[in-house]
Amino acid sequence: MPASTRHHRALAVFVHCLGILAAVPALPTVTPEAAATPAAAARPAAAVATPTETPTPTDSATAPTPAAPAPPPLVSPSVVVPTQGAPSPVTVAVTPAGTPAPGYQVQVRNTGSLPLATTVRQELPAGTSATWITPGGRATRSAASTEVTWQLNLPARSTTTLHTALSAAAPGRPLTAPACAFTSDGNRPYDCATATWSGAAVPAAEVTAAPPWRRPPVLLAALAVVILAGLGGLWWWQRRRRVRSGARQPGATAPAGTAGATVPAAGDRGTVYPRPATPTAVARRRRPPVWLLVGAALVILAGVVLAATLTATRRVAAIDTAKQPTSGAWVGRSATGVVGVPLREQALEFTVYRIACPNRPIAGGQCQATVGVHNVSPQQQTWHGQMQRAYLPDGTWVSTDEAATRLANQGRDVFAQPLAAGSRLVLPLVFTVDGPGRPKQLELRSGVFSAGVRVDVP
Repeated sequence: MPASTRHHRALAVFVHCLGILAAVPALPTVTPEAAATPAAAARPAAAVATPTETPTPTDSATAPTPAAPAPPPLVSPSVVVPTQGAPSPVTVAVTPAGTPAPGYQVQVRNTGSLPLATTVRQELPAGTSATWITPGGRATRSAASTEVTWQLNLPARSTTTLHTALSAAAPGRPLTAPACAFTSDGNRPYDCATATWSGAAVPAAEVTAAPPWRRPPVLLAALAVVILAGLGGLWWWQRRRRVRSGARQPGATAPAGTAGATVPAAGDRGTVYPRPATPTAVARRRRPPVWLLVGAALVILAGVVLAATLTATRRVAAIDTAKQPTSGAWVGRSATGVVGVPLREQALEFTVYRIACPNRPIAGGQCQATVGVHNVSPQQQTWHGQMQRAYLPDGTWVSTDEAATRLANQGRDVFAQPLAAGSRLVLPLVFTVDGPGRPKQLELRSGVFSAGVRVDVP
């Protein structure tokens, strides 16, 4: 056999072996369960051949069956599912009482089929005190605020109504009092609501209109009439003086070329004697006195200053001092309010219902804020724990303690998933305060560049 043929055959055998080795991993592998199946199937045959005890139907019925494999997840793990607010078993509704004195009506409803024990807390506005509350409630006063607490046992599918009446130091001032229903231990909120008593029974002070002669347009018109009348009188006076001075001068009415010439008599027409011509007296141009010019200038200057002052005063009065300034770096407009008032920014609406801090806070104390978050935009929104801040009296601020917030929410990370469009959540946010000071203001925002809202803490 030629050497070339042997080489070709050896090469063909080598390539064939490589193909076999490459195809070996693709063959189906035998799992231990499949390998054990023939052995298990051979055991009943051996049992039939030997005179052993036959299994009863009861034994075969109680034999364990292998568990079915879990179905694949419907959503890919990489897809973030937005948070939807689950319906709460306890709902709260607050309405202002239609009484001359401040008052509120709190309705707590158990929508579940089982009785529940709940703690209801209502935050009273600053500067007020409770004059009457529904029996069973207890008013607790602290240095910062006053709170009314009820311990309720709600039957299944029932509604409990609570009432509070207040006495305010400043009658007629709008008062906002939020209320929340918590679990029996008072830590986790079920639901919260708020209402504002506007004091409709107290008549508002009527603003009397200024008399016509004190209104700016009338004053300007009167000043213009006075100026025009003065100028007209000055012109008429100058004209009268010119007429009088011209009538007193002899020959002033004669033509300029015939001044001093006399008409000859009837008998002298035959003889003409030359007569010297009398020069025409040049009338001196009269000028207004200096005091009149200075007075007119002062009147005009006073009118201009008065008009400028009135215009500037009206523009300054139209400035809204409560409006927060905005910058081009922020998206939307900022809003500022108090506890219990819903404040809306570009995408989210925040409502701070309650802020609880230790009575004697020490270094490292925690303050828990019960916050309602409502996504008012048509898209899902993401918010971050580091952007929620509490400002201390010394001017410093702290962000949300995410570990403590997760613990307060039963291990759920409330910032991990975005909020679905139209969803509403009521949850606690925990701030670790360094020092004995109580936060003076909370700043909440949806995004990094959002203007956010600011809540003043009493």
